[in-house]
Amino acid sequence: MTGSLFKGNFWTSDILSTIGYDSIVQHLNNGRKNCKEFEDFLKERASIEEKYGKDLLSLARKKPCGQSETNTLKRALEVFKQQVDNVAQSHIYLAQTLREEARKMEEFREKQKSQQKKTELIMDAAHKQKSLQFKKTMDAKKNYEQKCRDKDEAEQAVHRSANMANPKQQEKLFVKLATSKTAVEDSDKLYMLQINTLDRVRNEWQSEHIKACEVFEAQECERINFFRNALWLHMNQLSQQCVTSDEMYEKVRKSLEMCSIEKDIEYFVNQRGTGQTPPAPIMYENFYCPQKNAAPGKATGPNLARRGPLPNPKSLPDPKKPHQNEDIDCMLITSM
Repeated sequence: MTGSLFKGNFWTSDILSTIGYDSIVQHLNNGRKNCKEFEDFLKERASIEEKYGKDLLSLARKKPCGQSETNTLKRALEVFKQQVDNVAQSHIYLAQTLREEARKMEEFREKQKSQQKKTELIMDAAHKQKSLQFKKTMDAKKNYEQKCRDKDEAEQAVHRSANMANPKQQEKLFVKLATSKTAVEDSDKLYMLQINTLDRVRNEWQSEHIKACEVFEAQECERINFFRNALWLHMNQLSQQCVTSDEMYEKVRKSLEMCSIEKDIEYFVNQRGTGQTPPAPIMYENFYCPQKNAAPGKATGPNLARRGPLPNPKSLPDPKKPHQNEDIDCMLITSM
């Protein structure tokens, strides 16, 4: 804290001017405005964090994400959903923290406003008294100067009437001169009284101005320090949020490291396996000549591509022997 810059650099040569004081007050008002802007920023950031947290929370709890997975990958997904839930909760907590910081900024701003108002009331009264006394002093000065001019004119009139023969006229001029001298003396006393009063009022105003400068400078130092620390804390809160989120995501990474492809495959086989024996080949069965001992996997059905010439019968069939016809039909079918 400097402690002396304000009171040494906001004076003016014009006794009625308040430009230096007004400059300081305007600066303090702008400072409180800046605090209000940051306060509003924190509130809006809190709303954003809260909405994001709630949306993320809804996503983690309501949206399916690999719900039919099994074994180690299922456990990793459960950790993932839980940590996303935790991240969402941390953003909601951050929103509450930011609102608390905004409330502290508002309290600080209102406290400074109240302190400044007290000093301003004292200074407004000092400015008003100084201006009023200055006006009285200037009026007394004008009256004194006018009385002096009246006395000078009376003296000149007496000198011009030195050779006048009318004694009554000369007496009248002497009376006017004496009266004007008395008026000059009275106006001079009043003028001096007003000058002394103005000097006292000016000293009082000057003392109050110095006090106000010291109070305002202390307030501004406090405000800058508070604002700087609040912004620093805000950055720490955001950094901590990133660290917290990363710690939660690291737990998901750790759970994924425990995920075993082999175990998950083995688990699935053990839980859902249906047997180790494949189905047997489907054998060809001739409708006319069932073959009981056909070779497995070899179809004995007709094959047009490998069909040989029709064999000549050794003897003509005897119509009286029906069984002979059946044998020939069977031979024809198997040769096809």
